[in-house]
Amino acid sequence: MDVFFSSRRGLLQSVPVLHYYWTTFLGLIKTPFANPELIWGVVPLYFGWVLNELTSDKASFRTAIQTGFSLLWGGAQWTYLYFHRATGAPTITLNALLAVNVAVTIAVLAIGLVAFISGLRRRYPKYCSFLGHARFSSYFMITIFPMQSNYLPWTWDRIRAIAIFAIPIWLLLHFGLKPLRR
Repeated sequence: MDVFFSSRRGLLQSVPVLHYYWTTFLGLIKTPFANPELIWGVVPLYFGWVLNELTSDKASFRTAIQTGFSLLWGGAQWTYLYFHRATGAPTITLNALLAVNVAVTIAVLAIGLVAFISGLRRRYPKYCSFLGHARFSSYFMITIFPMQSNYLPWTWDRIRAIAIFAIPIWLLLHFGLKPLRR
C-alpha cells in the first residue's frame, strides 16, 4: 500500500511506507551483529528479553531485577563504547550532556539502578512499582542499541520504525510464548 505525503520541496511522492520502515527496523536489528564489538553488548539483552518473556506475566521483584540488570548492562555497554571506540568519541562536556545519546544513557542507568535495587530490597520507591512490569524494556534497549552505540545516527524514521513494530512484536512474543510460561 502506498501512502502519499508532502516532501520538503512540496512535491507529492509515493513511498511504500511499511516496507521502508520494515527495512529501517531490520537495519537496527542487523547492525549489532555486523559489528563484532557490539555483539557482546546486545546478545545478553536478547537473552534477558527471552528470560523476561518466559517468566510470569505478573510483576514481581524478580522481574524488576531482570529489568534492572538489562538496563544497567545496556547503559554500561554504551558508556564503554562511548569512551573506548576506535574512531574516538568527543569528550563529555556540559554542552555534550544535552546530546541524545548521553541523556538516554544516563536515564537508562538511573532507571536500571532503581529497578535492580528495588528487586533486591523487595520494595519499590513510591510510584515506582511499574518497574516490576517493565518486561518489554529489552525490546527498546535492543532496537536503540546501534544508535546509542554511535553506529547509526538517531533519526525520526528509526524512532518511528521502533514504535510501529513495538506492538506487533509484543503481541507475537506475549501470545507466542504464553504456553511456555509458568
